[in-house]
Amino acid sequence: MHIRDWPAAERPREKLLSRGAGALSDAELLAIFLGSGLRGRDAVATARDLLATHGPLRSLLEREPGDLAGLPGLGPARACQLAAALELGSRHLAASLQRGVALADPLAAGRYFAQRLRARGHEVFAALFLDTRHRTLAFEELFQGTVDGAEVHPREVVRRALAHNAAAVIIGHNHPSGCPEPSAADRGITARLKQALALVDIRLLDHFVVGDGTPVSLAARGWV
Repeated sequence: MHIRDWPAAERPREKLLSRGAGALSDAELLAIFLGSGLRGRDAVATARDLLATHGPLRSLLEREPGDLAGLPGLGPARACQLAAALELGSRHLAASLQRGVALADPLAAGRYFAQRLRARGHEVFAALFLDTRHRTLAFEELFQGTVDGAEVHPREVVRRALAHNAAAVIIGHNHPSGCPEPSAADRGITARLKQALALVDIRLLDHFVVGDGTPVSLAARGWV
């Protein structure tokens, strides 16, 4: 049965329009992007096959465009479109944190750190520098390490904060293992950075740990 013959409430496009994109499964979202499936298969079935063979969704979307182009149901044109769509999403998140836009939503920073760091195969420690009104001044990746960790130097974080004339800082790093649970070392470096920044009258607002799912906020846990 073709998708157009499905009950209206079950068709991905109609479901998106009536209930929002969040109501769709990974396969349904991918099917909307594909538009059509392989010969003898509708777009949803083709999307499910892609996810079953080359997924889950995160693994599929982290592939290079050249790799995506070789997958059944995609090809060069769709691979380029998908890469462009992902970059649009990244720039949309970045735009909400650009200078002149107040950071009214604390979780927006967590989503931004996730967008920038989640796909990295090694640990990366980054900082978001803010002015007195919590508007973004700059985002910098400061330290890189192995799969197991990155060495963080508080002096360098303070130096970069002063260089940007920052009044506040949000830090974040990824766990390549996918588990976002903060370690004892994560809590320790948070305390050291908070103390070091306070010596020059700069506030540490939060520390996000990025893994699979929602980034973990150490401030929300009461650890900042």
